[in-house]
Amino acid sequence: MKIYFSHLLVRFNPLNRILWASFLGVLLLFMSLNSWTSPAWADNYNKEILLNADFSNRDLTDASFTKADLRGSNFSKSDLSGVSFFAANLEDVNLEGANLSFATLDSARFARANLTNANLEGAFAFNTEFREAIIHGADFTDVELRDDTHALLCEIAQGMNPTTGRQTRDTLYCD
Repeated sequence: MKIYFSHLLVRFNPLNRILWASFLGVLLLFMSLNSWTSPAWADNYNKEILLNADFSNRDLTDASFTKADLRGSNFSKSDLSGVSFFAANLEDVNLEGANLSFATLDSARFARANLTNANLEGAFAFNTEFREAIIHGADFTDVELRDDTHALLCEIAQGMNPTTGRQTRDTLYCD
């Protein structure tokens, strides 16, 4: 079966053919350039030195702060779900009311960090340091912790998370 398109071109005068060909050329160019653009990626702050940086009230979902130095920074009320803080230095950081659900916190240092009312549900924090951290109202539901870290957090656990409605001690399964 043969299909001929020549009968369609006969209806166009030469000017219409040029316009039609130009339109198709521009469309093809646009489509090819559009395929080369990079997709939207999460922010990457790996190995950055961001002392006292203000990240408050921001959506940083799936961002990466692997091995970043974030001492004294402010992440209060930020959406940090799925974020990687692997081996990051978060000493004296304000994470009050932050959403850290399903974040990677392994090997991070949260010494003296303010985690008041933070949601850490499902975060991986097995080798994380929480020395002198403030965890009033923090939600640790399904967080992977070492036994010594668990014991340390249970000593200071108190309050209820206003977002999830869970008691901090209950989310840590303290006695």
